[in-house]
Amino acid sequence: METKSFSLGPLDNSTIIKIIRILFGIVCIGIAFFWLIFNIRSVSSDSMLWITVVFLTGFGGYQIYAGAGLAKRYIAVDSEKIVLRKNSFLPKREMAASEIKRIEVFPLNLIFYFQNGGKTILRFGTTYTDIIDPVKSAVEQFAGLNNISLEYVLEEI
Repeated sequence: METKSFSLGPLDNSTIIKIIRILFGIVCIGIAFFWLIFNIRSVSSDSMLWITVVFLTGFGGYQIYAGAGLAKRYIAVDSEKIVLRKNSFLPKREMAASEIKRIEVFPLNLIFYFQNGGKTILRFGTTYTDIIDPVKSAVEQFAGLNNISLEYVLEEI
């Protein structure tokens, strides 16, 4: 089984969009420092100044981080492991086939249960529904190759 990788967010941005995001992040950080320098001399530098500076610096940093392609969310299914990055801030998680006890498949999420008693949940959401079926079929193929119990659960509202 070759590695199948699926993006869990919007489609990959073009190079021009990445450059614009990085430039926008630099501008936000620049404005934050300008705002800090300009208003630090004022007599009434209050908490709103610091909230503004922290917000603009954090938002600018995230734009640079995302523009560099480091905030990409994905799942990659191989014959031996599943690599999951479900959050743009947290590191990826590699799940070897020997670690996985069973997998539950719900209409909008997957739950991976591990031999040590832990579990991790992949929530698809309703925004990018075209990726759900290919991911489920890749995980089903992975479970079949590695003799992992796969259970389909139907949720009723």
